[in-house]
Amino acid sequence: MTYDALGLGPLDYLPCRYGTSKLLFRGPRRDLTQPYLAFIGTTETYGKFIETPFPALVENTIGTNCANFGQQNAGIDAFSSDPFVMEAASAAQITVVQVMGAQNMTNRFYAVHPRRNDRFVTTSTLLRTIFREVDFADFHFNKHMLSCLKKVSPERFAAVQQELQDAWVARMRLMLKRISGKSIVLWLSDHAPEDEGNVEKDDIGRDPLFVTRDMMDEIAPYTTAVVEVVASTEALAQGTEQMLYDEMDIMAASQMLGPMAHKEAAEALVDAIDLLR
Repeated sequence: MTYDALGLGPLDYLPCRYGTSKLLFRGPRRDLTQPYLAFIGTTETYGKFIETPFPALVENTIGTNCANFGQQNAGIDAFSSDPFVMEAASAAQITVVQVMGAQNMTNRFYAVHPRRNDRFVTTSTLLRTIFREVDFADFHFNKHMLSCLKKVSPERFAAVQQELQDAWVARMRLMLKRISGKSIVLWLSDHAPEDEGNVEKDDIGRDPLFVTRDMMDEIAPYTTAVVEVVASTEALAQGTEQMLYDEMDIMAASQMLGPMAHKEAAEALVDAIDLLR
């Protein structure tokens, strides 16, 4: 990817709150007393560094309020444990749920922060027993911890990965079942869902982390539709062009999908929404 070293300056996300939720959402705040669509997801849904992320593009196209409940670096826990978000999702005409990585969830091996799900909080006795040589006090973020564990022992790490994948399927099923209205599961990435065999030995994989084709197939019966969007070669080649970020965020911005990928996601979602309305 190429990128503009200067960027276009920082972006005002107009942070706002809804109802009783403890989460801070991207604004402007939408009127939930009128018919609306709900969008649940991680950094791409939130639209970090993107002036008009795909939820706003969908709104501009269909003319219906689209409430963006996305959270940066979120996992399923941020939403499934928030009563307001789940109620708002059920009240929506359609809820779009972005596929989020399996690493940012509390599980049998470690606990994550209830709102900032990418933050590692504590480990279980089981994980400390499996990796006796590891000092878990060195870790603050899940992905960093998991990368180190795989380097220590890919064989032992396999048990951790399997736990995360099993927990992801169970948690996604539960969350989708709690959404009483129509829902769309959105895969948005630079690659299609893939098998674990395609991941390099010393690499933990690409976002959405650890989510495979088989896992997507397992949750498909619990949603109204599944939309897969793999960013085009042209979209990826744009790098950070037209992204809005501070100079210190240049590396983070260069690893994210840009405006053209959001446009591609919006177009695919509008087609799916038209079929469901």
